[in-house]
Amino acid sequence: MVYCLKDNILQKDSIDSITCEKNKKYVFICSFNELENIREKIGIDKEIALQCVNGITSKFESNFGFDFISLMVPHISDPLRDPYRICVYLNNNILAFICDNEKIITDYIGYIFDGNQKITSISKVLDIFFDKLTVEDTYDLENIEEEISELEEGLINSVDNECFKEIMMLRKKLLILKRYYEQFYNIAEGVEENENGLIDQKTIKSFKMLTNRINRLYGSVINLRDYVSQVREAYQAQVDINQNNLMKVFTVITTIFLPLTLIAGWYGMNLKMPEYEYEYSYPIVIFISILIVLGCIICFKKKKWF
Repeated sequence: MVYCLKDNILQKDSIDSITCEKNKKYVFICSFNELENIREKIGIDKEIALQCVNGITSKFESNFGFDFISLMVPHISDPLRDPYRICVYLNNNILAFICDNEKIITDYIGYIFDGNQKITSISKVLDIFFDKLTVEDTYDLENIEEEISELEEGLINSVDNECFKEIMMLRKKLLILKRYYEQFYNIAEGVEENENGLIDQKTIKSFKMLTNRINRLYGSVINLRDYVSQVREAYQAQVDINQNNLMKVFTVITTIFLPLTLIAGWYGMNLKMPEYEYEYSYPIVIFISILIVLGCIICFKKKKWF
């Protein structure tokens, strides 16, 4: 899709009408598959085109006469899904968005292409896109925080293996988001420096606001990582408490039956004892054993050992 900026309005155009006239400004949206066929028409050299097609990292490059951005964008609500990649090429005349699917761009800023939105420059389109890309992220991070809070409450009632799996999944999600905002922040700072003078001063102010927002989002992710770490420590403490309680039960049971073991060992010796001849020896030993068990239980209960 090609749009020409005329009288502060983006109007749909065709690739064949693109010229190098200074007063002509274009916004171009294409897929990676289409790039090779049209790159010369929009002024993208072969090396940059190869980086667009084969790149796998987020980065910002400010070369002579143009800026190039490659951004790996995760799904904030589900960072474990495969991210999608967006490349941006900006010079004095052309702003090109290259991505897997044009719908990715139009879903965010499709409303500015209907002719009703005033656009002062093509760099403003880039600013609007980055703004829409990040404006809802706060709500997604709040949902992740709510998920961590629910997990923490669940630890009060029970501890199982699923809790540990959930904690590890949350840590992995937040690590992905941390890297994303860290790289995005570096990109926004690079754009804000405006080495090539491709962005007007009014739009630069908007990019400064964007940089601050990304920095706040990065800080939020760091806080959530700390929160998950605290939940993990609480989980481990609860596991340790449960194990200690279990060992306490085993210790109490062993202690209760230890006197009975002594009695069994005593009368298990192959020696002739006087009480063997007594008619009620066996019932008496049983009765004494029961008294010992009951006495130990009562004593341990009073001391609150179990």
